[in-house]
Amino acid sequence: MTQDLIPNKRIFKDPVHDYVEYDPWICSFIDTPHFQRLRYVKQLGISYHVYPGASHNRFEHCLGVGHLARMMAQHLQKSQPSLGITNEHIRCVELAGLCHDLGHGPWSHVWDGHFIPKALPNHPKWSHEQASEMMFDDMVKKYRSHDISPEDVETVKALISGRKERCKLGKTMPFLFEIVANDLNGIDVDKFDYIARDCHAVGEKRNIAMTRLIHSARVIDGQICYDIKDANTVYELFYTRFSLHKNIYNHKTTRAIEYMIMDVLLIAQKHMKFAEYIDIPEKYLHLTDDLFHRIHTTESEELAPARKIIDRIERRDLYRRVDYKIMDWDDKDFCQAQITPEAIVHAAKNANLEGVEQSLVAELTVDHVIVDVSKMHYGRGVANPIYQVKFYSKHEPNVCRRAESGDVSLLMPEKFGELLLRIYTKEERFMGLVQTAYRHVLRSLPIPGETAGVATIVPTPPATEAPSTPTALTPAFGLGVPQSCASRPFGRTPSYSDNQFTTLPPNCQSRSPTRISSRSLKRTRETSVELDIDNPPPIRKSMRLASASSSAK
Repeated sequence: MTQDLIPNKRIFKDPVHDYVEYDPWICSFIDTPHFQRLRYVKQLGISYHVYPGASHNRFEHCLGVGHLARMMAQHLQKSQPSLGITNEHIRCVELAGLCHDLGHGPWSHVWDGHFIPKALPNHPKWSHEQASEMMFDDMVKKYRSHDISPEDVETVKALISGRKERCKLGKTMPFLFEIVANDLNGIDVDKFDYIARDCHAVGEKRNIAMTRLIHSARVIDGQICYDIKDANTVYELFYTRFSLHKNIYNHKTTRAIEYMIMDVLLIAQKHMKFAEYIDIPEKYLHLTDDLFHRIHTTESEELAPARKIIDRIERRDLYRRVDYKIMDWDDKDFCQAQITPEAIVHAAKNANLEGVEQSLVAELTVDHVIVDVSKMHYGRGVANPIYQVKFYSKHEPNVCRRAESGDVSLLMPEKFGELLLRIYTKEERFMGLVQTAYRHVLRSLPIPGETAGVATIVPTPPATEAPSTPTALTPAFGLGVPQSCASRPFGRTPSYSDNQFTTLPPNCQSRSPTRISSRSLKRTRETSVELDIDNPPPIRKSMRLASASSSAK
């Protein structure tokens, strides 16, 4: 007589994947302070200040990635038994997906991508992936050392990093290292989950067929490949990634608040020394987004400037973007070398700019200006990401090859990367001045194909001729009187002309029209009463009735 199975799995209700199941062994890792810490680290960091729905945390994202990692590994096990995937392999992949983000710091990528390099410039290069391995080691040491072998610990850490050469399994089953963190072509379950979850949170109505891609996966020649019928779905995955980075993750207001948070952290770091915690798991365990409020509730005089910036964030008195421009991917080094806060301030003080307030010119310093250069791409730099993915067909299920443009679409861009250049000022009274000085610097830059001091018009290439790649730019430019600079044609090549949609008066000092202080509203109401005194507003019905009653008496 067969015995009925007793349910022993814990079920999580997830807004993206519906019901997610985990067995007791996996749950023993979830029920640790190291994993529970992720409840207090926002998935999208500062984006929550712009998108109210982006309140989800790394906790639920990791639950989703672990779930999808198990799904992918089980699919490969069932569809291709010859691969020799065991249940032990699946558990390692599932655990790697679950723990892959254990090391994210406060505000996620703001911490490891921006703050740590500035706070600890002499520290060896550090990333949240390294911190994830550190936290996983500490978790196992303190809570689960009797449940997992040292070999499996090393396997899980290698799966988190995506580096198959770090363990024995990488030689026999390299494809397993493409499931959680795929360095080969960027298609992994981490991307599946965060794209679906972030779109859901911010209200983007996009639908990537994750389950279809998982069931389309097939291992050929040691690499995970996909059915050619799903090539467009793969392309949509990469395009959606690009769209999220450009429109959501790098939203202009999000970036402004990130720079404010950066200033807060750098001020507080001098006295609180929390950056040093990145190498101490016992300390790092308590570094979460709560750091914002911990700094805000301090009373020391040294942290007063940090508290003042936090007050500005809460009052929505933010750093202001004064201009932006889309630049060619190949001009990154040139832009970063030539368009700097120093160059902009130099132009403001030495170029005799017309229409600017001279009193502001005297006050402007390098610290008031921020130049932000962000790389926007489909996930693989300037290259077409589709070309790095291999596909098969149902007629030849054991043969993989790369797809050509004619196999997918002829409407894809010629370049898959660009630069987003944005100029910010920390005080809105400098908006017009900073923009005018920045545009002076921009006009002074030499255009590819143009000799110094002579402006040449770049002709529009014929329709049958592919746009040429810009030649290398010379770093020298003058900060005197701007040279005439012809606007480029609308096309693939970058433009160094002014952005006509963001033009401000040189003496502009006003805030956004959507933000009016209560004092301004009061003055507006008083002015309105004075202007309309000869034409008073109509008397309300209640006032007419009261007047009539008084007359009757």
